[in-house]
Amino acid sequence: MKVFVTGSTGFVGNHVLKELLEKGHQVKALVRPGSEYRIKRPDEVDIVPGTVEEVADVIQGMQGCDAVVHLVGIIRAFPSRGITFEKLHTEATANVVAAAKDAGVARLLHMSALGAREDGSTPYLRTKFAAEELVRESGLDYSIFRPSLIFGPGGEAIKMFADMVKKIVVPIIGDGKYRFQPVSVATVAQGFAKALEVEESRGKTLDVGGPDNVTFDEIMDTLARVLGKTIVKVHVPVFPLRLATSALQHAPGYPLTTDQITMLLEGGTCDEKPFYELLGLEPISLEQTLRDAIW
Repeated sequence: MKVFVTGSTGFVGNHVLKELLEKGHQVKALVRPGSEYRIKRPDEVDIVPGTVEEVADVIQGMQGCDAVVHLVGIIRAFPSRGITFEKLHTEATANVVAAAKDAGVARLLHMSALGAREDGSTPYLRTKFAAEELVRESGLDYSIFRPSLIFGPGGEAIKMFADMVKKIVVPIIGDGKYRFQPVSVATVAQGFAKALEVEESRGKTLDVGGPDNVTFDEIMDTLARVLGKTIVKVHVPVFPLRLATSALQHAPGYPLTTDQITMLLEGGTCDEKPFYELLGLEPISLEQTLRDAIW
């Protein structure tokens, strides 16, 4: 099958490309000019220069393809640079849907996020949901995936958390009791590849989580165990951190936004069983996921 992929240069994108290639698919990857070096296996991929912001680029890239995997997304907006959730989530998805119809590509696999909803607590979650609605209303044979925290080799989150653990004293926002179901990037990538084979995945919106429903404190404790470290967790009060972040979030290099704090405290858990059962995948434990990501 010939598969067109957006967001192929990102953390999840490179793992999806690897899985598609190993399944024997031909892959065309839409790549923003100047970002070609981020493709891990460039000799095996047909690189199409362009961006999801230009529907003509997407239409051209999709020609001759059988399916589309749409992975483009951002976790932080920079409006002064024209990088907004509306543009990269909602408008980009509208362009992908329009291009698929123009190019005659009926199958669309779309990555959203756990917690996406119309009344979401942040623009990130609301625009993710708006993009989902565009996909559901498109008339295409779609599958939508909503992953929780994704950990794996090359991921920024696991690198940041590992660096925190190595410093022994680990700051935790709030009480650390908010819960997640971290999922391996390998599982997410396998899910996209398997969905191309499983007819029953058409028309489905699937929550994607790991088998372990854990608190943030427990994630850090598990990571410390994997790294062979003993840590001291320091719980940072939310209110003063939120005030400081409100003032500093637009400063160069400041690592947080108030929206990210909101979503962290909201957590992300789900009923993950339909995803695994439908696609015939085996869940990977949190500890194994972390070992795979670190080593």
